[in-house]
Amino acid sequence: MEPEKKFATGAISATVWNNTAKTKSGEDTSYRTVTLQRSYKDKNDAWQHTSSFRIADLPKASLVLSKAYEYLLLGREEEEEVVL
Repeated sequence: MEPEKKFATGAISATVWNNTAKTKSGEDTSYRTVTLQRSYKDKNDAWQHTSSFRIADLPKASLVLSKAYEYLLLGREEEEEVVL
């Protein structure tokens, strides 16, 4: 599944996903979720991702979450990734 939108600054990113499900009555419905992660390279120089953040990461996490919320609230449909 491809993300709907991704906001990133440095190693911190917030990704918006568009999900679908069935209601109890069997109707299709859609909803959006947001994942927050930090990327880093491990000792083998391979990229990894975590949901743990250091103190210095918190301002960037706040920024990308704020941008994701703004995108969801305003209903923007831009397709490109936003790097802050």
